[in-house]
Amino acid sequence: MTTAAAATATGYSVQQVRDLEALGVIPEAARSPNGYRHFSAQHVRSLRAYRDLAAAVGPVEARRAMRDIRLQPRAEAASLICGFHARLNAEREQALSARSALETINEEAATDVPPVEDDSMSITELSQALGVRSSTLRFWEKAGLVAPSRVATRSGTARRYTVTAIREARITAALRSGGYRIPDVQKAITAIRDLDDVSDSLIALDARLRSIAERTLALLRTGALLAEIIESSPAS
Repeated sequence: MTTAAAATATGYSVQQVRDLEALGVIPEAARSPNGYRHFSAQHVRSLRAYRDLAAAVGPVEARRAMRDIRLQPRAEAASLICGFHARLNAEREQALSARSALETINEEAATDVPPVEDDSMSITELSQALGVRSSTLRFWEKAGLVAPSRVATRSGTARRYTVTAIREARITAALRSGGYRIPDVQKAITAIRDLDDVSDSLIALDARLRSIAERTLALLRTGALLAEIIESSPAS
């Protein structure tokens, strides 16, 4: 089929089909003696697969994957696609964890129970409890995300994290693990400190979860096409 026919069959423009060929997303088209491209069902399949794959993992990763699965042995190509599923699932688990933490913090704030300041942790204890490095806690402190107290020691002073500071560290850890940038975390921490509703952060997490679901569905849609490409690849 001609370039125009391939574009019509896949919903791309003629120029996009040419660009995707040049980028290696689809195999190089055959050329007639007069130089015109001739595309096959294989090209149409690759173009359709790329559309959903790009929606699932982004165009840069999708372009690289479309090239690699034609060149790699079957097992490695299949593993590459499995990795995308695993990555999306990890993103979902992180977002769910962050949402759960936000809900917990919100519920704690709603009880209107004053923090018990006698309950505190050292920086080492808190880092172990959260599974982060002490240096990370110090960075969060510099960014204004966590505000530990200082207590006198024989050698000077040491950080002590009260219930309030522990709560801030928990929500920071949850949001950072969910992929949120420092400015976004600062917004959530400010809401907590003001004893305000964290609904904006919950809404953002819900939107992220919906986006992950749509990307997962796109990856599932393209799965059968990618399997056909892998199975028909000379490397297989």
